[in-house]
Order: sequence, then C-alpha cells, then structure tokens
Amino acid sequence: MTLKGKSVAILIAPRGTEEPEFSNPKQAVEDAGGKVTVVSFEPGKARTVNSDLDEGGSYTIDKTFSEVKADDFDGLVVPGGTVGADKLRGSVEAIDFIRAFFDQRKPVAAICHAPWTLIEAGVLKGRTLTSYPTLKVDIENAGGAWTNEEVVVDNGLVTSRDPNDLPAFCAKLVEEIAEGVGAALAAGN
Repeated sequence: MTLKGKSVAILIAPRGTEEPEFSNPKQAVEDAGGKVTVVSFEPGKARTVNSDLDEGGSYTIDKTFSEVKADDFDGLVVPGGTVGADKLRGSVEAIDFIRAFFDQRKPVAAICHAPWTLIEAGVLKGRTLTSYPTLKVDIENAGGAWTNEEVVVDNGLVTSRDPNDLPAFCAKLVEEIAEGVGAALAAGN
C-alpha cells in the first residue's frame, strides 16, 4: 500500500502525547511514501511521553494549528496519551481542525485516549469505535458504540485501544488514507 503523493497531519501535545502512538504511525506513513506534517499549539519542538510519566522523544513541530487547515491534507492521525489527548480536547483550534476532517470526509485515525478529541468535536454519533477501555462510557454518552477490538474501521475512522494494537492500527490507517475520502465520514452520518 502506497501513500506516495499523500499528505498526513499528525498531532502532538507537548509533554503529553504517548511516544509510540506518535512515532509508530508517523513512521508507517513515511514508510508508505506519505508526507507527514507535525501539528501542535506552538512552533519549536515537543517532547512525547512514555506511559504518561516518563520522558519520550523530541520532535520538531512543522506547523501550528493557526497555520493549517484540513484542506491541506489527505488524512489525520491523533495519537493518544492521557495528558496529550486532554490538552488537545481543551483547544478550540485543535478541535476545529479535527472536526474539519470529518466535514470533508477525510480519513482520521485515533488511538487510546485520542477519541476524547472526537467526543469534543461532536463526531461520534452513530459510529462504532474502540479506545482505551476507560473511555467506553464517554463514547457511548457521545452517541458512539464502543467495542473491545484491536482495530475498528468505521467509514474512514480508524481506532485502536492502546500501544499493543499499533501494528494493526498503523496498517489500517495507511490503508484508509491510501483509499482516500470516506463517503460516510461526515459528522452526524
């Protein structure tokens, strides 16, 4: 599966995004020939975390939320990390950016605690997805159906539970981005 000519945004919240949930999808997109743009709140560098507490890697932020729009990309990856997902869902700019991918029916991949951002964006009604198990009630309260599976694909939305699911998650996100626009990815469908 190739992503040659495809551009993918991946979000990072400094000192909050889970290292493997950021670096593995980023590498998968690059290995498939896609161009990755790291998007965050402020320019510079951002550190990831391991298991929410230990310091992870340092990554250059390519663009801030104020410098990008969903039109610029073929897909979006939202990594987890409890603190990172919470920081992202608290940002109007981040949530507006995420929601725009659904409005444009573009593929979105979210792992672990990242579906918190999808709840905040109001795009889960009628969708089936998975996440870290503690988000089950949050997802159901937002109108989604939660399932305990390694990877779930629902019309262009790819979700997984935790870092153990990364091989399946990365394979499916590459596949969905390669396929392109999801006919039913729009919010509320």
